[in-house]
Amino acid sequence: MSSPAMAARNTLRRSLLYVPGSSQRFLDKSRSLAADCLTYDLEDSVTPHMKAEARSLVRRAIDQPTPSNIRKRAVRINSVDSGLALGDLTEVLQSPNLTTIVIPKVNSASDLTFVTDVINHTLAQQKNQSPEARPPISLSPLSNPLNPLTNLTQICSSTPLLQGLIFAAEDFALDLSITRTPSLTEFLFARSAIATAARAAELPSTIDLVCTAYKSDKADGSPPATLEEECRDGRRLGFNGKQCIHPTQVKTANAIFGPDEEETRWAVRVVIADEKAAAAGRGAWTLDGKMIDVPVAEKARLLLGRQLPVGLMLRSCRKSGSIRSLNRAFFL
Repeated sequence: MSSPAMAARNTLRRSLLYVPGSSQRFLDKSRSLAADCLTYDLEDSVTPHMKAEARSLVRRAIDQPTPSNIRKRAVRINSVDSGLALGDLTEVLQSPNLTTIVIPKVNSASDLTFVTDVINHTLAQQKNQSPEARPPISLSPLSNPLNPLTNLTQICSSTPLLQGLIFAAEDFALDLSITRTPSLTEFLFARSAIATAARAAELPSTIDLVCTAYKSDKADGSPPATLEEECRDGRRLGFNGKQCIHPTQVKTANAIFGPDEEETRWAVRVVIADEKAAAAGRGAWTLDGKMIDVPVAEKARLLLGRQLPVGLMLRSCRKSGSIRSLNRAFFL
């Protein structure tokens, strides 16, 4: 995979905010928001008689340059089974700024194979554009793990364009005729299956279910407790981002799925001390009274690898030999 494609594939998304594609007002307002991934929606938020118009509105929206406050912009097309996906793709792929396609109701690898084939064919027909003139395109399916032992494995290996998995909680609840509860225990198996499958396939992005609460239930206007707990619960399960349906949810998702200061400090101390231990020929050692071995050290490296500024700082210090100053900065 080329380095630009790898860079696009490895972009983490703490918040994925849906914007109705049929509303020009919402599309305009979205440019002032600060989400990791702004996702223009052509599916659930668009009524059937507005589908064609929404395609045109979204196409014009992504034709505009990406605002500096937004990392990535995506388009959620209609499902392959709907018969609308080809029309959606034909329109939005004309924009040279499109980087990510979100595909709903994906239950088999064939859906992603179809989308990949359409992308390759469409881009090949754009003879007036060189491949280097546009960013690489990645895919993020909304997966419903009804048969996780086979479908998720096949989905994760179906296309080199795959960036990650998104949990389609409402589709899952509908298919199984289950009722969503505040504890979310009815989704535990499905969420764990998705997070595990993504990690096994080394996909960088795993985005958790939508939280339906967005209005503050506190006098100070702070985020709903439900939203905060759902984000923390998702992070504990292995997700590194959350779907958002309202701009007020983005700040909470970014904060909870972003770097934790205490955790980052611990990871830097572990990585530095592990290098010292390796130089001294020790495979296991202790830090703050706790044993640190290879799996723990690798976890610390993985955590820092996802935080580009810290990772660059470590590499720079290694090259310059200034690990001692970094030790002092992190109280080693």
